[in-house]
Amino acid sequence: MAKELTVPEKLQQLYNLQMIDSKLDEIKIMKGELPMEVQDLEDDIAGLSTRINKIKDSLDEINQEISNHTANIKESEALIEKYSKQLDNVKNNREFDALNKEVEMQKLEIQLSEKKMREANNLKENKEDSLSRFTEKLTTREGDLKRKKEELSTILGKTEKEEEKLLKKSATARKGIEERLLKAYDKTRRTYRNGLAVATLTRESCGGCFNKIPPQVQIE
Repeated sequence: MAKELTVPEKLQQLYNLQMIDSKLDEIKIMKGELPMEVQDLEDDIAGLSTRINKIKDSLDEINQEISNHTANIKESEALIEKYSKQLDNVKNNREFDALNKEVEMQKLEIQLSEKKMREANNLKENKEDSLSRFTEKLTTREGDLKRKKEELSTILGKTEKEEEKLLKKSATARKGIEERLLKAYDKTRRTYRNGLAVATLTRESCGGCFNKIPPQVQIE
């Protein structure tokens, strides 16, 4: 049967865990907001890339539409030329009126295609402006991401092994502590910004309890 730990021994366990976790907190502070900044930049870049691809797809469709209108105009012009030649050889008024009607219809087709081409070219210009802006923004974000990753990589290179070692120590230290005390410890660490759940005491603040605290905890 495992020996029941005394209160000072339990305090010592929590204090030892606090020292390990405080060192882990220092490493997190050293990293700062870099991991989150890197993630935010990656998300931003992914969003910009998606938007740029959509604009490119839209430009392809607009270019195809312009190409179709250009082909329609050429076709109408060819028909007008054909009908105009046929007008020289008409045999009656009905045939003359029919050919003239076809010429007028093709002229209207040309006007309509030209109108749609102007609209498509205006839309194309706006899309190209947007593409230029987003591409420039993407280039800036990619540069920012590269710098942030280099900063983070430098920090991780210095702290990765130490952090891994401390995480193992923290896990080992937790195994010997009562679950009830661990829950209270974790809750307290989450509550305070400095992450301290176990604080050291001075003679003045402790009063008569000083001799009950293990020597390792007695600072000052």
